[in-house]
Amino acid sequence: MAQVKLTKKKKTGYAFGIFTESLIYNMFYTYYLTFLNEIVGIQPKYSSIIIFISIAWDAVTDPMIGNYTDTPGVDKRKIMKASLLPLAVLFVLAWTNVGAALSSEFLKIILYTVLSMAIWVFYTMYTIPYYAVVAELTEDYDERTQIRSLSSLLNAMAVGLGNILPALVPTVAILLTSKYESNSYAVIAAIISVLAVILGLVCCKSLEGVYTPRTAADATERQTLKDTFKAFGEILRLKPAKYFMVFVFFFLATSSMIQSNLTYMVIDCIGMEYDTGIVFVILSLVISMAIVVPLVEKTAEKKDRRFAAIVFLSITFAGEIALKIIGLDAQIGSFKFMCILSPVFLGIGAGTFWTLFYSMGYDLVELDEFKNGVRRESTITALPQLIQKFGSAFGILAAGQLLSYYGYDSSADAAGSESLIAQITDEKIINGMENISTVIPAAFLLISIIAIILYPVTRDKFNLLMQQLNKKRNGEECSTAGLERLV
Repeated sequence: MAQVKLTKKKKTGYAFGIFTESLIYNMFYTYYLTFLNEIVGIQPKYSSIIIFISIAWDAVTDPMIGNYTDTPGVDKRKIMKASLLPLAVLFVLAWTNVGAALSSEFLKIILYTVLSMAIWVFYTMYTIPYYAVVAELTEDYDERTQIRSLSSLLNAMAVGLGNILPALVPTVAILLTSKYESNSYAVIAAIISVLAVILGLVCCKSLEGVYTPRTAADATERQTLKDTFKAFGEILRLKPAKYFMVFVFFFLATSSMIQSNLTYMVIDCIGMEYDTGIVFVILSLVISMAIVVPLVEKTAEKKDRRFAAIVFLSITFAGEIALKIIGLDAQIGSFKFMCILSPVFLGIGAGTFWTLFYSMGYDLVELDEFKNGVRRESTITALPQLIQKFGSAFGILAAGQLLSYYGYDSSADAAGSESLIAQITDEKIINGMENISTVIPAAFLLISIIAIILYPVTRDKFNLLMQQLNKKRNGEECSTAGLERLV
């Protein structure tokens, strides 16, 4: 643990590191399915499989990277720094339209699968140490929430940039060639990559003096990958872990399904021009996130994180059901107000989840130490990330497969057209797209809420755990009385 006090400046510098993760994440999750469908010319059912494979591969690499960064003697800051440049370069390459010229759809699928798989490897090299390091900086229940809250608040800005900048693709395209056949997405990806590198370096700099890597002398022996999977098994046997993982998987399935369908929701369900509608949607999403984050933090401080998650995710669930009942094409006069209302509920859910998710995961670090006698910050960060990515991949895969199931076919759209995405008139397809943005993800979210209701770690239980853990660290007799649901 760090011996130097975490000043506000240090916390803020660390929190800015969320931009590196979030800019890449949000552009990819919101637009890559659309990019592959409309620019590269791959059918939705195959585009979603590309994304699923790449993210699933990333989930497989999580334990490898988590295992390595938990090794005493490894400096998490150096791993983060080393990932930045290759991440930026690969991200730009993945958004080029070079594959559109290939006559074989199979070759297109191979090319963009490899590129996207490579992105997520370096993304994970940055994110696992980025999130894991907080558990090494402080053990204070509220301070962890405060750090994550500040990071989550800045994440609202990052979500905005990661979504609004790609929404400018039509403008960039017109400035360059008047058509979409230019690499307009790659231009935006380059801007995002530069920001990601700069702010990632700011984060690494802020950790100087407050983060000290465990030395090799602290280890009894080096952990192997087999040991990591064994550790995963031990962590999953912790009673709260199974509920936490279900909560994570189904929330990410919810949010990624809605997010990957935003373009079609704006054009086909709400019925707005893309350029105007997407700006309203993203601004509403960002503002709602920015508003909800401090409310979630205050609720978590007054009660606890579990209570806050139940309250605000329940609001999101009720909102998604209401959107379906009212209809995404609802208007007040001539104003299609769903471009503002519908993103609010995604913003409430996302702001809640990203404020609480990692700090709830950190609680398992101390529980694991109490029960198993070891600290495994990166491993415990890697396991929820693995589940998170499978949940995200599942959500996007389901969205793509459902688009095909409902009859959507992007083959009539062609890169080079000034009006690239044609508005759908088939009511069956429109209703299906509306379902992908409302009731289907709401069903996933309900499972997530039930899991967090069953999650047993409250503030009182955590404080009792820390009392007993400190006794154990000091060689004193400790007790599991009152901790039966945890251990």
